[in-house]
Amino acid sequence: MRLEGIHHISAITGDAPGNLDFYTRVLGLRLAAKTVNQDDPTVYHLFYADEGGRPGGELTFFEYPGAPRGRAGSGMVHRIVSRVDSEASLDFWQTRLGDEGITSDRGPDGGLLFADPEGLGHELVVSDANPPLTALHPDIPAEHAIGGFVAVRAYARRPDESGALLTQVLGATALGGGVYEVRGERRGGLITLDEAPAERPLNGAGTVHHIAWGTTVAEHPAWGDHLRAAGVGATQVIDRHYFHSIYFREPSGVLYEIADDGPGFTRDLPLELLGTQVILPPWLEPHRDEVIAGLTPLPDPRGTWPVTA
Repeated sequence: MRLEGIHHISAITGDAPGNLDFYTRVLGLRLAAKTVNQDDPTVYHLFYADEGGRPGGELTFFEYPGAPRGRAGSGMVHRIVSRVDSEASLDFWQTRLGDEGITSDRGPDGGLLFADPEGLGHELVVSDANPPLTALHPDIPAEHAIGGFVAVRAYARRPDESGALLTQVLGATALGGGVYEVRGERRGGLITLDEAPAERPLNGAGTVHHIAWGTTVAEHPAWGDHLRAAGVGATQVIDRHYFHSIYFREPSGVLYEIADDGPGFTRDLPLELLGTQVILPPWLEPHRDEVIAGLTPLPDPRGTWPVTA
């Protein structure tokens, strides 16, 4: 069994309208699903992705309205690294972010570092490590579109144990310097284990909740048995409607998920309508009116796009 890199990354926001505006209008991602947290249906779960809503570029947010800003620390992912195609794209994004009042800087390896309005760390790097996963946007030239995940960086208080789980259980390759590659036949992703800061971590807006590694529908059920046989305390398979999930914490405390690649977002809506309405899993559909009444209304982010022939 080989994991197919990063499937999705889930974070926390305290401001769904602002979050929607930044990730769709500014960064040009597609709202692939507007649904609710299945473990707490009183709050949104927003999924941003490429045009097809495919694993490998899915960035999701749980909204807790008014949640105070968090602080990444030990046992937390603190930076999400995504691909672009060229140095010209990095220049484009530095200008575009600056026009939106978002400060960005070039990192030591040449990537473009910035944070979203709630402090969630991002980096754009020139990479062709995976096939691109891009979305359409009228203000973003296709050649500069963000193209899916390359890596994450996490703070590890037990880097040796965390690295051993990655290599011995998840099949990652150690590249040196705390960098590990998780790669399957189709896609791959990197995770860098950084020294944990002294400050106590705070869960809240602008922090990552968990990272999901991808697998296939066929191999997913075997991962739970594999993890438990290795002494990892993993959950049973959980039906997340769009995919199936197994959760566990690695030795430094980062919450990992293994998610499969089916059935996807089009089980509820055709591809052209993704993100246009609140969708609920079947077990919540009888309570639709009650659920919707507790959510902040959100617009269709493509509703104001110019009509094309």
